[in-house]
Amino acid sequence: MRAMTRTFVSVATAVGIAAGTLAAAGTGFAATPAQQAPAVSAQQVAPLAVVNLGLSNAQAKEVQRWLARSWNYNDAIDGQLGTNSWKAFQRFLRSAANYNDAIDGVVGPNTVKALQRWLKAHYGYTGAIDGIAGSGTQAAFKRFADAR
Repeated sequence: MRAMTRTFVSVATAVGIAAGTLAAAGTGFAATPAQQAPAVSAQQVAPLAVVNLGLSNAQAKEVQRWLARSWNYNDAIDGQLGTNSWKAFQRFLRSAANYNDAIDGVVGPNTVKALQRWLKAHYGYTGAIDGIAGSGTQAAFKRFADAR
């Protein structure tokens, strides 16, 4: 009986020590300043709004120059087709390709469908008007950019 009691006390003591060590390690780990998450600003969380649809920066710059000449684009000529580039492109598509959605700079299915209609009429796009900017849409968009 004595041996059993000693074994029980030894096991209970070992479990208590282990639990205390884990608890202390947990609180020590949580309180370590280096492990705290850094503050995040709204600018860091904002999604990237650049959608070049396969264009290189040089091709996208040509599109931006064209948009600046004719469609009230007045942002940077940086080769990054962002929100303001697409707002200008949507203004163009409204007049040239039956785009009737918001001028919001979002390259959604309606913007892509209007782009596809226009590319089909002028730059050899042969795919479906489905709002998906696949390889055929991107190839025709590149032909347009190269013609600028």
